[in-house]
Amino acid sequence: MPLNASRNSLVLPILGLLVEQPAHGYDVTTRLRERYGHLSVTRSTVTSLLKALEKTGLVSSRPPERVGNRPPRTAYQLTAAGLADFRRKVEAGVRDTPAASVDFVMAVAYVGVLSVDQASSILDGRADRLDQELDALSGLPEGDVLEVHMLEVDYWRTVVAAEVTWIRTLVRRIRSHEIGWPTQQTDQQGSAEA
Repeated sequence: MPLNASRNSLVLPILGLLVEQPAHGYDVTTRLRERYGHLSVTRSTVTSLLKALEKTGLVSSRPPERVGNRPPRTAYQLTAAGLADFRRKVEAGVRDTPAASVDFVMAVAYVGVLSVDQASSILDGRADRLDQELDALSGLPEGDVLEVHMLEVDYWRTVVAAEVTWIRTLVRRIRSHEIGWPTQQTDQQGSAEA
């Protein structure tokens, strides 16, 4: 685990699951494994991260509760600061991560925490940036090089072009309200909830 727990790749999906509902470490671990099979998740890591996030004020714990014969478990919930940090992480992940990266996949999984306009604008900006990357890839010299020695460039062009097409389609679907979007509500403390 990195010294700064907030940089751990599991923090974003953990916060995302806590946006959906408060949960104890075992539940968070189980849901992460079910939803994101490609992530390496252990209960000890999730528990350590939840405790570290509590120390930084991003989550708060409830007193341990016993359900049935199970041992008492501490449930965690997102704080207003945690929700604000989560939104910043989603925004940065959608906007700044490399093409075809797991970080982008994790961020776009929770893009619904942003407003429709904000999500659409950030996704449009990402597609524009990737279009520039495609233009740069098109400028690479190929004439004197055998195609077999440039297969990775063709592959990467295809991957980036596919992501651009997917993003442009997603933005169109978001703006046309084809994709349902959570309403932004405000709780008693004035913090917004997804």
